[in-house]
Amino acid sequence: MPKKYKYTLTFTYEGKRYKVRADSKLELGEKKAKKIEELKHGRKVVSGDMRLNVWAEECVNTYKTRQNPVTRKKYVQRMKSTILNEIGDLSLKKIRPLHCQRVLNLQAGKSPTQINEVYNTLKFLFSHAYSNHLISADPTQDLAKPAAKKREHRRALTAAERKYFLQVGKTDRRYYLYLLMLLCGCRPSEAAECQGRDLLQHNGVNLLHIRGTKTANADRTVPVPAELWELISDTKPFEYIACTRDGNKIDVSARRRIWHSYCRQINIAMGCRVYRNELIPPYPLAADIVPYCLRHEYCTELARNGVDIRIAQRLMGHSDIKLTANIYTNLQNDDISKIAAQIPGCGPEETSEKATGTEKE
Repeated sequence: MPKKYKYTLTFTYEGKRYKVRADSKLELGEKKAKKIEELKHGRKVVSGDMRLNVWAEECVNTYKTRQNPVTRKKYVQRMKSTILNEIGDLSLKKIRPLHCQRVLNLQAGKSPTQINEVYNTLKFLFSHAYSNHLISADPTQDLAKPAAKKREHRRALTAAERKYFLQVGKTDRRYYLYLLMLLCGCRPSEAAECQGRDLLQHNGVNLLHIRGTKTANADRTVPVPAELWELISDTKPFEYIACTRDGNKIDVSARRRIWHSYCRQINIAMGCRVYRNELIPPYPLAADIVPYCLRHEYCTELARNGVDIRIAQRLMGHSDIKLTANIYTNLQNDDISKIAAQIPGCGPEETSEKATGTEKE
C-alpha cells in the first residue's frame, strides 16, 4: 500500500494546482519550496529527498535510452505495477532494505522471469541512485529472491501429435496462430502481429518477416513451408494472418480461448468421444502440451535437419547464448534462402513442385 502522510499541502503556481505531502510541517514547507524551484527552472531537483517514482522516471529517461518504444512501455508498466505502487511515494533516502525485500517477496510463486525482472529493476534504480550520491547505501545489495513457480515442462511433439496439430490447424483461421509457431518459430505475441505485408519471396523461397521486439534478434525473417504458404499467401497486406472470426487481431485473452478450442478439436480428431458436446475422458492429447511446445518443436526440427545452431538461434529470435549457443546477428535473406533447403518444404524446388502439383521421380 502507498504510504499515507500526516500532512498535505495544495498550492497554485502559474495557474496550476500542485500537491505535496510530508510527515511534518517543516518537511512540508521544504517540499513545497523544492517543488516551486523545480517548476521555476523547468526541471527536477535531483536529491535524496525526491520520491522513488520521480527518480524512476528520471533514471529510466537517462539510462534506458536504447530501449525501443514497445520495450520501454512494458518496462515502465511492470516497474509501476510491481515496485512504484508499493514504495513509489517514499523518498529515496528513507527506503530501507526491508522495503525492497518486501516488494520482491510479493513476487513469490510467480515465474523465474518475472522475479528476475523485478529484482533487476530494483537493482537498476538503486544502484544508479547510489552512484549519483543520492543515497548513502544501496538498499538492494543483499536482496534474496523468493521461491518461483516451477517452470512448465516444454517438449517437442511426437510424430503423431505433430500430424494432428497440422491437420486441425488448417481448418480454422484462428488456429493459424499456432501453425505460425509450429512451422515458423513465432512466439505467441509475434504470431498475433503477423500480417500479409510480412509475407515475402526471395530467390524463389517463401519468407515471413517476424516483427518481434522481445530481444535484440527478435525482428527476423524465416522460411515458410509450402503447406503453410498455400494457406496464408493470399492474405491482404494489412490483414492479420491469424485472426478472430471478425477479422481482428488475437489478443492475450482470445489466445487462451482459441488454444482451448484448438486442443478440443485435436482431441476429437484423435478419437476422443463426445457426449452432449462434452469430451469424455480419457483425452488422447497429452496434458503436458502447452503453446510453447510448438515453438520448441520448430527448434527441434531445425536440429533434426542439421541446421547450424547459430542459424537456429537467429531463426528463433534468441539473444541468450544459453538458449541457442552463439549469437549470430548477420543473417540476411540470402543466407536464409541458402539454408531453406535444409528445412522440409521450404526449398525452391519443393515450393515450385507444390504450386504446380508435380513431384520428383
